Amino acid sequence: MPMVFGTGKFEFRHPRAAEYPLPADAAPATTAAPDKVPASTGGASITLLDIQRDRLTRVAAEHWGTPAAASAFDADLVREIYATELRVEGRGRKTVPLHRVMILEVSQYLENYLWPHFDLADTSFEHVMSIILMVNEKFRENVAAWTCFHDRKDAFKGFLWQVLKLKEEERTLNMAEKTNYLLFMINAFQSLEDELVRETVLQLVSLKLWNTLSFGRLQMELCLNPELIKKWTKIKRREAKEAKKADQPTNPSEMLENKFLRNLIEEFLEILDSKVILSSQDGAEESVLNESLIGQVDDSCVLYCERFMEFLIDMLSQLPTRRFLRPLVADVAVVAKCHLSALYTHEKGRLFAQLVDLLQFYEGFEINDHSGTQLGDDDVLQAHYSRFQAFQLLAFKQVPKLRDFALSSIGSLHKRADLTKKLLVLSDMELQDLVCNKLKLISEKDPCSGRRDFLIEVLVAFFEKRQSQKDAVNALPLYPNEQIMWDESLVPSINYSGEGCLALPKLNLQFLTLHDYLLRNFNLFRLESTYEIREDIQEAVPHLHSYINNEGETAFRGWSRMAVPIKEFKITEVKQPNIGEVKPSAVTADVTFSISSYRHQIKSEWDALKEHDVLFLLSIRPSFEPLSPEEAAKSTVPERLGLQYVRGCEVIEIRDEEGTLMNDFTGRIKREEWKPPKGDIRTVRIALDTAQYHIDVTETVEKGAENVYGTFNILMRRKPKENNFKAILESIRDLMNETCVVPEWLHNIFLGYGNPSAAQWINMPDLLEVIDFKDTFLDANHIQQSFPDYQVTFINSDGTENLHPSPPFKISLSKKMRESSRALPGNVNSSLAVKNNNNMADGECQKEKLIVETYVPADPGPYPQDKPKQNSVRFTPTQIGAIISGVQPGLTMVVGPPGTGKTDTAVQILNVLYHNCPSQRTLIITHSNQALNDLFEKIMQRDVPARYLLRLGQGEQELATDLDFSRQGRVNAMLVRRLELLGEVSKLARSLRLPEDVGYTCETAAYFWLLHVYARWEQFLAACAQNQDNPSFVKDRFPFSEFFSDTPQPIFTGESFEKDMHAAKGCFKHLSTIFQELEECRAFELLKSTVERANYLMTKQAKIVAMTCTHAALKRRDFLQLGFKFDNLLMEESAQILEIETFIPMLLQRQEDGYARLKRCILIGDHHQLPPVVKNMAFQKYSHMDQSLFTRFVRLGVPYIELNAQGRARPSIAKLYNWRYRELGDLPYVREQAIFHKANAGFSFEYQLVDVPDYKGKGESAPSPWFYQNEGEAEYIVNVYIYMRLIGYPANKISILTTYNGQKLLIRDVINKKCKPYNIEPPNKVTTVDKFQGQQNDFILLSLVRTRFVGHLRDVRRLIVAMSRTRLGLYVFCRRSLFEQCYELQPTFQLLLQRPDRLALNLEECTPFTERPLGETGNIHYVTGIEDIGNLVKFRLEHLRQMQYMQYYAPPANELPPAVPDNIAAVIPPENGSVLNQPNEHMAVEENGGANDTTVGNKMEEDAVEAKDETMQEGNKMCDGNGDGDLAAKDKDDKHADENDKMEEGDAMSKDKIEEGNSEPKDKMDEE
Repeated sequence: MPMVFGTGKFEFRHPRAAEYPLPADAAPATTAAPDKVPASTGGASITLLDIQRDRLTRVAAEHWGTPAAASAFDADLVREIYATELRVEGRGRKTVPLHRVMILEVSQYLENYLWPHFDLADTSFEHVMSIILMVNEKFRENVAAWTCFHDRKDAFKGFLWQVLKLKEEERTLNMAEKTNYLLFMINAFQSLEDELVRETVLQLVSLKLWNTLSFGRLQMELCLNPELIKKWTKIKRREAKEAKKADQPTNPSEMLENKFLRNLIEEFLEILDSKVILSSQDGAEESVLNESLIGQVDDSCVLYCERFMEFLIDMLSQLPTRRFLRPLVADVAVVAKCHLSALYTHEKGRLFAQLVDLLQFYEGFEINDHSGTQLGDDDVLQAHYSRFQAFQLLAFKQVPKLRDFALSSIGSLHKRADLTKKLLVLSDMELQDLVCNKLKLISEKDPCSGRRDFLIEVLVAFFEKRQSQKDAVNALPLYPNEQIMWDESLVPSINYSGEGCLALPKLNLQFLTLHDYLLRNFNLFRLESTYEIREDIQEAVPHLHSYINNEGETAFRGWSRMAVPIKEFKITEVKQPNIGEVKPSAVTADVTFSISSYRHQIKSEWDALKEHDVLFLLSIRPSFEPLSPEEAAKSTVPERLGLQYVRGCEVIEIRDEEGTLMNDFTGRIKREEWKPPKGDIRTVRIALDTAQYHIDVTETVEKGAENVYGTFNILMRRKPKENNFKAILESIRDLMNETCVVPEWLHNIFLGYGNPSAAQWINMPDLLEVIDFKDTFLDANHIQQSFPDYQVTFINSDGTENLHPSPPFKISLSKKMRESSRALPGNVNSSLAVKNNNNMADGECQKEKLIVETYVPADPGPYPQDKPKQNSVRFTPTQIGAIISGVQPGLTMVVGPPGTGKTDTAVQILNVLYHNCPSQRTLIITHSNQALNDLFEKIMQRDVPARYLLRLGQGEQELATDLDFSRQGRVNAMLVRRLELLGEVSKLARSLRLPEDVGYTCETAAYFWLLHVYARWEQFLAACAQNQDNPSFVKDRFPFSEFFSDTPQPIFTGESFEKDMHAAKGCFKHLSTIFQELEECRAFELLKSTVERANYLMTKQAKIVAMTCTHAALKRRDFLQLGFKFDNLLMEESAQILEIETFIPMLLQRQEDGYARLKRCILIGDHHQLPPVVKNMAFQKYSHMDQSLFTRFVRLGVPYIELNAQGRARPSIAKLYNWRYRELGDLPYVREQAIFHKANAGFSFEYQLVDVPDYKGKGESAPSPWFYQNEGEAEYIVNVYIYMRLIGYPANKISILTTYNGQKLLIRDVINKKCKPYNIEPPNKVTTVDKFQGQQNDFILLSLVRTRFVGHLRDVRRLIVAMSRTRLGLYVFCRRSLFEQCYELQPTFQLLLQRPDRLALNLEECTPFTERPLGETGNIHYVTGIEDIGNLVKFRLEHLRQMQYMQYYAPPANELPPAVPDNIAAVIPPENGSVLNQPNEHMAVEENGGANDTTVGNKMEEDAVEAKDETMQEGNKMCDGNGDGDLAAKDKDDKHADENDKMEEGDAMSKDKIEEGNSEPKDKMDEE
C-alpha cells in the first residue's frame, strides 16, 4: 500500500557537521606517537596531511581499514589506544585530546572495530569508555550517533547496562573520565526519540526511583499525588513477590536502576564540597605536595560541576524525565547546597552560578508534573498561600518560639529577608527538628542536616514567594546592554568548540508547557540578536578612532557609516507607571547629531530613519594612553574599545534643522506638502526601554552608580533587514502574557507528547466525506493511476454508472481511506510492492470500491473571461495523497525532495480547498520572498478569483504579473472593478429598457438585481418548466438576449431545449457573478479612508493571504488589533524556518470563546536540506536553535508524506542525491523528453568530479579566519565557464556555486579579469550553495574549495543542496584525495569517482546543440590541469579576436565596414555558434536570467556588501581556524568583502580624497 512515513526506526538525529577551532593548548596527551606531524595551521585544525601521517591512521588501516582486518579483534590494542591516546590526566578543562578523537572518529573506529567486537560477556573498561568517547564526539560534530547500534539491538541494551555498572566497579574514574561519562548520559537523555535508547534510559526515571527518597519526602509526595498511591502499592507488592520467589530479601533502593541517579547526585555533591577547592588532603595524594595549589580551584572539577548542572537542567526540562526525578532533587536539596558552595561565589564559578539559577528555575517551574497541566499565576499564588498557612498553623501548635511568626500576616513574611529574620529565634537543634522531623523537607541522615545556614536556606527556599515567570519576563529589557553582550557564558564568541556547556536553554524534542516553549525561544532569540548587535558594535566603533582631547573629554578623529557622534542628548518625558507596575509607562528623549561630514549616499541613509527603527546609544570613554599589545591581549573587548554603556531605543520621529517632521507615516503631513529636509542637523525623538531605565535609575539612587543617561556620545544604527528583532521579541512576550491557545488537536504534538499521529486527518472529526477535485485529475485514466489499490467505479450524479467519464470528479472517502493513512495514494516501498504483487493473484475482488462521481459543471458564462483556468499538471499518486490530506482537517506534513513539485502540490491543495470550503480563509507563510512569489504566481494560474488574493510584505513588487496584489493595489483594483461592473449594470438596464441610474451605486444595483433581474429569471424558469418540449423556447423567451448580443459565438441554437437551457444558466451565472462582485465592492463604496478599505480587504474580503514568516512576526500586534481571522495555515519551506517563526503565524488571531479557530495546518519542506540560519555557533550547536518545527515533528515520528518523483534533473544526476530519500524516482517527463537524452555539447559527461591540484604551489588559503579561497579552482572554473560561453551556452543557463563566501568573491574577481576584456557576459549567478537553496539552473559549476579538511560540507544536507541545483550538467571542482574518504559523503562521491577525475571535453562540438546521445562520450580530450584548460581557452579567445579583426577590416563586397561590436555574440559566425545569447526553449529560465552585463555586474558588486555577514555565518558553520582576534578578522574581511567600508570608514582627513576618487556602489539593502 502507499506509505505515510514517520514512525520508523530511522527517524533519529539528522547529520549536521562543522569543524571547530582548537585552542593552542589542545596538544594530544600521548607519548606513543613520536612520528605524528603537528598541525600545519598552528594547531588550529586537523588537516588531511596530519591524518595521513598519523600513527593512528596507520593503526586504523592495519586493524579496521578493511573488512578482513576488522574481523580480527585485539582487546589489548583497544586498551593501549585508550591508555596512550584517549585518557586525559590533570586538573585542566580538557576531557579528551580532541585531535586524537577526531582522527579515530574519521577512521570509523566505532563502526568498524569497537562496536562489531563488543561482547557483553567479555568486555573491558577501556572498551566501554572508548565507545562512550566516540559517541560523544559524534554528538559534538552533530552527526548521527546511534545508527551503527541498530544492527545489534540486544547487544546495545547490554552495553547501556554495562555503562551503568561502571559506577559500581572497583576502578576509580578520574575527573576527565567522570565528565565524559556524564556527557554520554546527557547525550543519551537528549535522544529520547530513538526507541533503542529510550527503552533503557527511561527505566532510570520511573516511579521506582522513589525507593531512594527519604521516608518523609515519600509520604509528602504521595499525599500531594494520591493518584499515585495505587501504583506505588502495586510496585511494592510486585517487589515483595519477586523477593519471596527468589527466597532472599531484597532492598529496592539498592537496585541499580533505582539508585543510579541518587548515587550520581551524591557523587556530584561530594565533588562540589571537597574536590573543587584544592586542599592539603588532595595534595597528599601526590608524591610531592605543591603548597601553591592549596586553596586554588580545580578546573576539571569545575567543568564536571557545570556539566552536572546541565544534566539536571535537561532532565527537569522534559516531562518524562522530570516527573519522578524532581522530588529526588528536592529531597537531596541540590540547589540549596549549590547556593552555599564555595564555587557559587568564586570568580571561576560564574557559569556554574548561572546554571544553578537555571536549575532552580526549572525545579520550581509552574507545572503539574503528573498531569502536565500548566499552572496559572492564580494557581501558583494559591498554592503558596496554602503552603505558608499550613506552616504557620504547625508553628503555632508545635513551635512556641515561632508564635509571633504564626500570628503575622503572610504579606509581611514571605520575602526572603523577613522569613530569615523570623527564623533566627530558633536554636540549631530546634531548627533541625523543624526542618527534618516536623516539615520533613530533608532527611536527618543528610550530611548537611547539622548546618544552620543550610537548614535556613532549605526552609526559606521552600516557603518564600517566587516571582511570577510572566512578571520576570515583563521586567526584562528587550534591548541588550553591555553586561549581557560580553558575557561569554550567555553570548559566546564565534569559536565555540562544543566542548563546554553554557548557561543557555535548549530547544529539544519536548517542552514542559507552551510558556516554557516561548520562554526558551524568547531567551535564545534575544541572545542571538545580542550577538549580532555586538558584532556590529565591534565593527563600527574602531573606525571612530576615539581619544581624550585637551579638555579631558572624548573626541573622535575618524568616522563610521553606521555610527555618528551625538551633539546633544536630553530626556524629555518620563511618564507615570501603569497601575500595578513600578517601571515608567514611557520614557522619551531627544538626540541631536550632525551628518554634515557624510556624502550624499550616507546622508540619505540617515535621513531614511523612520518610526519604529531601532537605534543604539553608546558611551565611549577611551583610556588616556593607548593600550600596549600585552594589555590589549589581556583586556576585554569593551576595554579595548573604551565602551562603557550600550542602551537600545526606538525612533518615534525625526526632524530636520528647522524642526520640520521627516518620514511621517501618521498622516500629519500630506504627501503634496512634503519638502526635502533642510540643513545637516537632525533631531531624533526616541523611546527608551522603560525596564532598563528603571533598573539604571534605581542603581543610581540606591547604589550611587553613575548616571548612564548623561554619558552617551555615539548614536549607532543597523541595517533595516537585520534590525527587526525588537518587534519579534515583543510578539513572543505578548504571547507569554496571553492565554496562549494552540488548537486542541495540535497541542500535545506541539509539546512533543502523546500519539504522534493524533493530529493526522484520519483521527480528526468533521472530515469532508466527498471532495470535489475540480481540475486535479486530467482524465479518468489519471484517477485509476492515482488509486492503484482500489477498484474505481465512475457514476453519474443520479447514481447510474458512467462508461465514458470525464473530469471534473467528486470522490467519496472510502472506509479504507478513513481507517488507515497508509491507504492514501503515494509511493510504495519496494519490499511492500513485492508483497502486493504476490497477492495480486487473489484477483481484483480484494480491492475496495472507490466511488467517483462525474458531473457536468455549470456553464460559467458565454465570454472567454468566464472560462475557469485549468490545471495542466499530471499529479503523481503521492501528490494526490498529499492533496487529500491537505484538504482534510488536521496536520499534514509533506516532505518534498528537490524537483518533486512541492509548490504545485501546495497550489492544488489551496485550489481544491477554496472550492470545497469557499467560506474559509487560508494563510500562506514562506521563509523567503522568492518562494512566496513562486507560490503566488502559480495560484494566479488556478481558478481562484484575483479579488480573493492578497500578498503582504516587501517582496510584492517582485511578482511577475501586471496585477498589483498588495493591499493598496487590491483596493485600487476593487474600485476600478466597481466602476466596470456598474457600467455593466447600466448596460443591462438599457437592454431591459429601464432607467440607467440603477448603476449609480452598489446599493442601487442590488435593488435592481432583486426587483428586475432575478424576478425576470424566476418568471423565465417558471415558463420553461411548462414548455420543455419546445426546442426554440429558450432562444425565443430568454429575457437577457439583448445584453448578451455581443458574445463571440451565438448562445442559443434553438435545436435542443436542454443545451439552450444549459447555456441560459451560464448567462445567468455571468450576471449573478456581476452582482455578487458588486455586493463585495459595496464595503469599499461605504468606507472612505484608504486605510479602512485596506484593513477591510485584509480581514474580510481576501480568502488567501500570503506573507513571509518575518512579516507575520513583525505585524502580529496589528493583525490582532484588526481582528484578522483564518481557518487554514499552509507553510512552504517550513524546514528552513525557525521554531518560533513557525509558531507565531499560528497565533495571528485571537481565540473564539477560548478555542482556536485553526482547522488545518499544512507544513511543506525538506529536512534533508539546509536548516534555518543561526549566526552564532553556540546557539546552533549547544541550544539547537537551528531546529525547525518541521524537523522536530519528523524526529517525533509525526506521519508525513514524502513526494517520490522528481522532474528537475537528468535521472543520472538525480542519483547523486536520491540515495538520501526513501524511494525518489523520476517523472516520465525527465525520462522521455529529448533534452534529457542528449549529451552536453563540448563535454563527454553530463556530470563529473574534476580533481584540481595545487596551483602555484598551494591549495586552499585563508586571508582571514573562515574566509577560505582556492585560486586554482577559481581559475579552473572560470576557464570552463568561458569555454562554455565560446561554444554558445547562454550565460543565464550557467551558475557558479561554491561552499565559501571567500571563494565566491575570488571567482567574481577572476570573472572580471578574464571576461570583461572580451565582453563575455557574467554567469547568471555566482553565489554560495547556501544562498542558492530553492533555486536551480541548467548547468552548475561547483567549487568545493577545501584541500586540508572537508569542513562544513560534511553536513550531508549541504551536499544534497549542492548536488540538486542542476538540470542538465554538473561539474564539481575539488581535491579528490580529501573528499573521497569522507564517510558521510560516500554515496555521492562513489558515483562521481566512477568517472575519470580529469575534465573530459569533446572539442569537436562548437555549438550548444548536439545530436550525440547521453552516454556516448565521443572523442575525449582530457584536460591535464589548470594550465591546459587556460591554454585551450586562450587559443579560442585569440581565434575570436582574429575573427573580430577580419570582420571589421575585410567586409564583404558592396558593404560598408561594420562597427566594432559590443557583444561577443555579434562577431561569432553562424556556423560557430550564432546562438550564443539565444535562450534554449527547453532550458529552465531563471528569474534573473535575462540580466545584461551591466545589471549582473552591479548585482555582483552589490552582493559583495553582504560578504562580511556571510563569512561570519560560514565561520559559525565550521569554525575551522583561530577564534582569536575578531576585530582583526573583520578588518581582513572588509578588505575582501566590503568595498563600501574601505571608502566610507576611515580618517576624516582623507574623506574628501576618497569621495573624489571613488564612486559608491549601491548598497543591496536599499533594494531589499
